[in-house]
Amino acid sequence: MHLSWLDLRDFRSYEALAFEPSPGINVLVGPNGAGKTTVLEAVAYLSGLSSFRRTPDASLIRTGADGAVLRGGFQKEAGETRIEVELPAAGRRRVLVNGKRPGRLADVAAIAPVVAFLPDDLDLVKESAGIRRRYVDDLGSQLAPGYAAAVAEYEQTLRQRNALLRRDGPATDLMSLEVWDERLIAAAVALWNERVRLTLRLGPTLDAAHAAVAGPGELLAVVLSPAWGSDDERREDGEWNPERAARALRDALSARRRRELEQRTTTVGPHRDDIGLVLGRRDVRAQASQGEQRSVAVAMRVASYRLLRERHGHPPVLLLDDVFSELDLARTAAVVEMLPEGQVLVTTTREDEVPVGGRRWAVGDGKVE
Repeated sequence: MHLSWLDLRDFRSYEALAFEPSPGINVLVGPNGAGKTTVLEAVAYLSGLSSFRRTPDASLIRTGADGAVLRGGFQKEAGETRIEVELPAAGRRRVLVNGKRPGRLADVAAIAPVVAFLPDDLDLVKESAGIRRRYVDDLGSQLAPGYAAAVAEYEQTLRQRNALLRRDGPATDLMSLEVWDERLIAAAVALWNERVRLTLRLGPTLDAAHAAVAGPGELLAVVLSPAWGSDDERREDGEWNPERAARALRDALSARRRRELEQRTTTVGPHRDDIGLVLGRRDVRAQASQGEQRSVAVAMRVASYRLLRERHGHPPVLLLDDVFSELDLARTAAVVEMLPEGQVLVTTTREDEVPVGGRRWAVGDGKVE
């Protein structure tokens, strides 16, 4: 699979852009602020329907414009899949796949998988749990529509429960809240089940990717750390048990009832869980060196690439945003090893920093040529 064409209207700094990248390696060269990252961001948005810079949709619209439009064609063996997104300055966005509204927006993420290496990938390891949750949930959504649907259902239920708490606070009707408790529990258990299944797949692939990046050594493991009781409360005879998980969350919600009414928000559930990384017996976030942390961050992206390639039968589109200037020789070699397999879009301010061939594109003045 590869991106055969990209068309932008009033997206970020681009008033209009038509870009037809090569199905192989594409190197976008230009000074800082030229719009290189914006091209990669647009490709990733068409895949996952969100900015990899975690930018709100309204901020993606060019200043002074009424809205933005992104269109792209992803070529597969069976033919081209066209994805279009309209982002109005006011109102709801519009998403079309081959000219029709998809049955569920959650299904779009698995249509055109993309993996992006970004300069701030070290945050995957060093920063808050929310970044690691997003990494896992984004990967799961590209692997299976069911995962994306579980994320969407939980987030919608959480928003509605929080809206009730914000509106009424300590005066919230407890019978109404209990109804939302049960809906939240059902959605939470479904999402947690997807996370459990994914991390079981991710663990061995991540460890192998880390060995490729850093060399053989300590085992790298992924550890789910629930915010609602101990992991033992979710398992029976060592196996994941949805009924026990539901009971654990119900007990946690009951125990925190007064706090939630006072704080007017949901304080427990999958949106507060951590996804830890353990190297040997060390917590990577707190006890690993920065070099070890960077190797783990690179391995996380390499593992995503490998799982998506295995799942879809073809390599995902690979986006490398000015990453070679951040990597040493060993980590650069691990990334370069993947490049010949599929389509790659690389950005750089210095062409000599990119250790691969491919089509070169000059970026500047609102053009890519």
